[in-house]
Amino acid sequence: MKKLLVLVQAYPDNEGRVTLMYVHTRNLGYVENGYDVTVLNFSAQKPYIIDGIPVITLKEYEVENNHYDALVLHAANIRNHYRFLKKYGDKFEKFLFFYHGHEVLKINRDYSKPYFYVKKNFLKKIAQNVYDEIKLSLWKRYIPQITYRSYFVFVSKWMYDKFLENTRINSRVLEGKWSITYNNVGIEFENTLFEKDTGTNKSYDFVTIRNNLDGSKYAIDYVNELAKRNPEAKFLVVGKGKFFSYIDKAENLVWENKTMNHQEIIQTAQTARFALMPTRTDAQGLMMCELAAMGMPVITSDIPVCHEVLDDYPNAFFIKNDDEAETLQRFGNMQPTPVKHKRYFRAETLQHEISILDNLLNK
Repeated sequence: MKKLLVLVQAYPDNEGRVTLMYVHTRNLGYVENGYDVTVLNFSAQKPYIIDGIPVITLKEYEVENNHYDALVLHAANIRNHYRFLKKYGDKFEKFLFFYHGHEVLKINRDYSKPYFYVKKNFLKKIAQNVYDEIKLSLWKRYIPQITYRSYFVFVSKWMYDKFLENTRINSRVLEGKWSITYNNVGIEFENTLFEKDTGTNKSYDFVTIRNNLDGSKYAIDYVNELAKRNPEAKFLVVGKGKFFSYIDKAENLVWENKTMNHQEIIQTAQTARFALMPTRTDAQGLMMCELAAMGMPVITSDIPVCHEVLDDYPNAFFIKNDDEAETLQRFGNMQPTPVKHKRYFRAETLQHEISILDNLLNK
């Protein structure tokens, strides 16, 4: 049985934390396909087991003497992943990198402008720019040295293009060593069919579900503005943050200040006619893909990455970000028939990753 050590900055636990759930979903699939998976969670204070998968701390790794056949790195950062590679990389014959977002982005350039209440001061902005230049420079020097024993997975073509643009690594360096594999949705979304709007069974017209309302890329300000422009419609926003402490909430918008697990997300989604999921920047947009997967009509942004992931879905609708002419009125009497979207089911995405692992470890 091949043994994998998976490096993550954070990980779901048994106390309700759901950060990087998409990595846990992957790992469960690896186990089902015969791999022995251990997770090294750099943020963990003590070891634990979740759904049968052991999660260890860096201190535990440093005292154990276990052999692993491959090192799997998700959203590798400089502080932990890079330092680990420099110190312990020689113990691993193979590396598998997953690129999800910030790790190769220039934050102040590639992300949308922060909301005024979370705006960084000038010195922090300069510090971020300096840090990004350092991290990209380090990866530019390091990655070509280890491509012979590595494979690189990007969660969208947009992410791959940003990797090349920001690291300035020649595309020939990765030739034959990379692919696009989208994050797969949770099994709960595969097993659920969205309930069609009958005109009487929905409490809300539009629901927006985000973990963090304070990230401007999730465009909660636009959602709130759309609610004000559509006073006859009912909006639900779920997510934690300080946004509505600074911005007047539309009267027809209900806000639930919480995060949810997959089952709770599904139960909440069933109460609305449409998922309203605009985004200003995204590597894939897993949440909107999960809602689309169970057949829910999804309204998202008219930007390249959203078209990349949802263009082949008949119940996807695209709106211009911050379009002052948008009222959502065209959705008033629309009743799309739920259509399951299997592109992000595990049978598609996970099996691609299993073939990548098999090929990588059998070379």
